[in-house]
Amino acid sequence: MVAVVPNAIDAIGLSKRYGARWACRDVRLVVKRGEIFGFLGPNGAGKSTVVKILLGLIHPTAGTARLLGVSYRERAVHAKIGYLPELFRYPPWLTVTEVLRYHRTLSGRAPSGEALSRVIEQVGLRGREAVRVKSLSKGLQQRLGLAVALVGEPELVFLDEPTSAMDPLGRHEVGQLLRDLRAAGTTIFLNSHLLSDLEGLCDRVALIRQGRLLYTGRLDDALGKQASYRIGVAGMTGECLQSLAVQGIPAWVEGEQLMVASERAGLPRVHQVLTSHGVEVFEVIPERETLEDWFIQRVGPEPEQGVP
Repeated sequence: MVAVVPNAIDAIGLSKRYGARWACRDVRLVVKRGEIFGFLGPNGAGKSTVVKILLGLIHPTAGTARLLGVSYRERAVHAKIGYLPELFRYPPWLTVTEVLRYHRTLSGRAPSGEALSRVIEQVGLRGREAVRVKSLSKGLQQRLGLAVALVGEPELVFLDEPTSAMDPLGRHEVGQLLRDLRAAGTTIFLNSHLLSDLEGLCDRVALIRQGRLLYTGRLDDALGKQASYRIGVAGMTGECLQSLAVQGIPAWVEGEQLMVASERAGLPRVHQVLTSHGVEVFEVIPERETLEDWFIQRVGPEPEQGVP
């Protein structure tokens, strides 16, 4: 019989109230082992509250959760979790190696030189082992924070804005590191306002607004299948646009390009209508909704009051 591997996170009905205000309400999450899971929402939506509950930093008003198959309240599971908060500070007089050795010990693992060397290589701090925290740039301090989250060799990692202080090269390198961790079986719970980065990384996402979940599912399902095309044309006429409309194909002109809302299977019919009207076609460029577009359309203006 094949053993059933528990999910990385099973959260059921997590709720947190501060006085009359609900920071989160009835949050239900399932995060599978070995996936990168994006947790999205505007400022004040309840993301940090949910993460702090899962980490045992605050107690929920209602609900419960299991991490790696164990109650989130069990101290033993904390040794298998890594965490990078959005705001962190390390003693400025410590060196990179000293910070990592200390946190490796806190995780319950022996501070072996091999383990420290490996994580230093992973995050791109090779050659800076003896540099003190106060001498590191913001981007390098961000890499150090990521190293601290990984130094205990966790099975589940919570990362809050892991690339916020990094340049494009640094963000690219971190993205590749996260993919490598996923390939090795590590589960990553990722918060970030850099939605373009999340779009290329996450297997699934959840969207939270005013403490309530609006969506949980695969990123491809959220953004939908390819449904629009930008077609480079010459000789476009109003009569041709009308013919497309009669065929049930929404289309409009933007400059010298024709925008068409159609599934891929409908493209031959679009091409037939265009050529029948003498319209020349130079290129067909597929487009789809970006994660940022999807996020903005679904979040909208925030109401002033808390979760009802």
